[in-house]
Order: sequence, then C-alpha cells, then structure tokens
Amino acid sequence: MADDLCVFIKDMLIIGPPVKKSLVYRISLVAFVMVCGVFMCSIGLKQISNFTKAGFIDAKVVEQHCEVPVVEKWERSYVHFPKPTTFSRDECACNPVRYFVISSTQRSGSGWFETLLNSHINVSSNGEIFSVKPRRSNMTTIVDTLDNIYNLDWFTSASKNECTAAVGLKWMLNQGLMQNHEAIAEYFNAKGVSVIFLFRRNLLRRRISILANAYDQSAKPLNGKHKSHVHSPDEAKILASYKPTINTTLLIPELKQADNMVKQALEYFNSTRHIVLYYEDIIKNHTVLNDVQDFLRIPRMELKSRQVKIHKGPLHEQVENWGDIQKVLNGTPYEHFLHEDYKVS
Repeated sequence: MADDLCVFIKDMLIIGPPVKKSLVYRISLVAFVMVCGVFMCSIGLKQISNFTKAGFIDAKVVEQHCEVPVVEKWERSYVHFPKPTTFSRDECACNPVRYFVISSTQRSGSGWFETLLNSHINVSSNGEIFSVKPRRSNMTTIVDTLDNIYNLDWFTSASKNECTAAVGLKWMLNQGLMQNHEAIAEYFNAKGVSVIFLFRRNLLRRRISILANAYDQSAKPLNGKHKSHVHSPDEAKILASYKPTINTTLLIPELKQADNMVKQALEYFNSTRHIVLYYEDIIKNHTVLNDVQDFLRIPRMELKSRQVKIHKGPLHEQVENWGDIQKVLNGTPYEHFLHEDYKVS
C-alpha cells in the first residue's frame, strides 16, 4: 500500500510538459521521499511488533499444563512433573514421577534390590550417590545433589530420562543420613520423597558377609579385582570359599549396634511415607516386589537381576568358628540368629 502511494504521487510530479528543474522542485522531491520512507518504516515496525506478540502468545499455548492423576488428597504432594534443564521430556512431560530413596545398611542386599528395581522400564535408581564424601559434607551439598537427582538432571547408567515414572537413589545410613536426619526428613516431607527401608533380619549372616567382603577387598581373589557383587556362579563359588573367623568377644556389641541403628533410623524417619522390607522376605517370596511397585505407584512388571548370590549355603558352613559363635549367642536376645535361615537354590 505504501509503495503504491509513493509511486502514484511520484508519477503526478513528473506528468506534464517538461519544466525547468528548480531548487523548490528538488527540495519538494527530497521531502516527499523522506515522508514515504518514514511511513513505510512505521508500517514495517508495526507488523514486526504484531508478529512478536503472536510469537509469545503461541509459546504460552504450547507450554503444557499437566493434570495430576486421580489420587487421594494426601498423596498429591508425592506426584511430580519435573522439568529437567539438561534435556526435554518431550511426549512424557506430563507423565507423573514419584521420588524415592532406598535406605539401607551395607551387606543387606541393597545392591541386588536396586538392580531389581532398575530392571523396571520406568524406574531410575541412581546408585550409592552419597558414598562420595564431598556430596554429603553439609546440608547445602546434600540438597543440591538431591535436587539434581529428582529433577532428572543426574545421569547414570540407570537413567531412563524422558519416561521415568520413579526416580531415586540408594542411601546408606552411615553416609550422612543419620547425622542429618532432622533436616533430611524435613526435605523428604516437603519434596514428597518416599522411603524404602531395606534391612536384614539375620544380623549374624550380615556380619559374616561384611567380613567376607573385607577379605575380598584386600585379597582380591578374582583376578586381582575386588567385587562386592558378581554375575556368574563360578565367581560366587570362589568368593564363598573364604570362611571368616568371627571375633566372639566383639560379636554381641556389634550385633547390638547394628540392631540399634535400624531401630533409630525407623524412629528418625517415622514421619515420612515409607515401607519397611527385609532381604530374607524378598528371597523367600518375590511377590514382595509387587508391594514395592504398588508403593511407588508404577505398573507391575517381573523384576530381574543378573547378580548371583555369594553365600547361599547353611549358616554354619559360612564361618570357621561356628562352635564358638553358638556358645556366645546361646541364651542371648540374638540366639535366634543361629536357627533362622533360608534356602537358596
């Protein structure tokens, strides 16, 4: 439109018999060209402005509003829609995500249990993150680490990223969890983190596993490498061949300390949404894993692990001084550890 107007007026100026080019004519022509230029620029700027506004409006429309699934009112705080900064969840942006932590003690089957969880197509459990001391040096570093994990910005081999339905980590009681229990319990409740406690009923068997693992760390019988977990029966057989001798003088104090730590942890985090599991129960009955999946509100799947159990024979075959252990534990609150056992094929 502006172009047509300028051409029309320009034509008007040059129609007619030639006239002498005067100073007035030149000035008038220059002024007219300037007016046309200003007019055309103003129209262009207005169009750019409208386009920009439309662009912002479109961006707001594209941003999805995720609906919280139908759950009880108390459970809404445990349903999350994380927005990672390192990637886009794409079509899974409105898939709800549950936050969890596996809280356990060393040699209680937590590594095996975590591999079972990670075999689920929608679960990302990122391992023993706080085994690295700087990450648990204070609450600031702890919170920063947890925030990255639960925002799906923590990458490990277990990360399912876009379509994750449950994300978490494994956190041992002695890795800053007990020392900062008040602040951490507050964080769990505020952020909607569910706690999966995994312990071992038979603390004597756990003690034997700790000693055997300590031996493997120093002796490294598997080709000079230390392995806390193995994936072949042959490797398991080699590691199981070592039978530790238990210091019976320290045995009862050590069992008591382990027992008290478990009780204290359950007390400290009693206010959180949690479930308590025992290694022996999962070994005997794999349907317990359905309870875990229901707890995390994820679809039930058959969970599998490639790990092979190391110590699976009768308890008395796992140590050198079984007779001495019997004498010490008979008549004590821990006597039942001598008789409670399970069979693994």
